[in-house]
Amino acid sequence: MSATAKNRLTGRLDGDFVVFLIGMRVNARWKPHRWLPVAMAMQRMIRELTRTPELGFLGAESWFGRTFCT
Repeated sequence: MSATAKNRLTGRLDGDFVVFLIGMRVNARWKPHRWLPVAMAMQRMIRELTRTPELGFLGAESWFGRTFCT
């Protein structure tokens, strides 16, 4: 079992619940002008959601490699 699997938690919420994944895949690392604006926009979205609690944001995790997922 991986360290990540050991740390999984569950919760119970009343009402609707949405999991929203944003991500991208970098096919040409030598062309940052193509993928860097998208990566920066993903981080700006997370910051905005964190600053505005009434939007209902509960948290975020990020994975990096060839595929970025938040």
